[in-house]
Amino acid sequence: MSEPLNGATRVHYIVGDPIAQVKSPAGVSQALQQRGHNAYVMPAHVAPAQLAAWLAGVSLAQNVDGVIVTVPHKFACFELCSTTSERARFLHAVNTMRRNPDGSWHGDMFDGLGFVSAMQDNGCQPAGKKALLVGAGGAGSAIAHALVVAGVSQLAIFDADVARRTTLINRLNGLGRCPVIHGSADPTGYDIVLNATPVGMRAGDPYPLDVEKLSAAMFVGCVITAPAITPLIAAARAQGCQTMTGAHMFGRVRDLMVDFLLER
Repeated sequence: MSEPLNGATRVHYIVGDPIAQVKSPAGVSQALQQRGHNAYVMPAHVAPAQLAAWLAGVSLAQNVDGVIVTVPHKFACFELCSTTSERARFLHAVNTMRRNPDGSWHGDMFDGLGFVSAMQDNGCQPAGKKALLVGAGGAGSAIAHALVVAGVSQLAIFDADVARRTTLINRLNGLGRCPVIHGSADPTGYDIVLNATPVGMRAGDPYPLDVEKLSAAMFVGCVITAPAITPLIAAARAQGCQTMTGAHMFGRVRDLMVDFLLER
């Protein structure tokens, strides 16, 4: 990054809890500057109870143009937006917010579109495939929606929060595109197996699913960016699976977020 930090710098935040693991401060700052903008992304570690107050506070600064949203704030930030995209309204979640002309916030969600694009970059075409997705949170919901739109033949969703999982499954079935069912930690019989949870981020985490039942014909993906190779991805590669990492997803999502942040 070569752009000097000065009084004319435009500020964007990435907000989460935790925040130390995220790649956006450097990656998105660099992408903004490569497009000729004097802008930086700053990390903000904010607990859920303080999120609304934090956003109200930073909104007072007239040089704050955008907010990138990560775990666990994607649903809560949807409620703090004055306007959103149709995709975000379906998901009730956002991962990027930019200013409206009146200073309020407009949100969209790019996790799903970016994830599916990264899958395609890595040789997986989801159309016509059976997919198992672990995680029905903000990123998981977006990925589930994008998989259905991309034409999977069936989608199974597994999440420990049964109410959240059921709500997502019912809403996706309402689209009438493919059967969306309750899944489990057993990946047997699926072509695509995806982790959209933070499980695997910390040393000592269990696997998010039963890796003993992975087979070489499966494509396995994970949203986690740190560590770069999660235990799930390592186990999948040991089985001969094609894989994609959180870094692959981040690259695609980053480009979509920057397009959005710069759109006026």
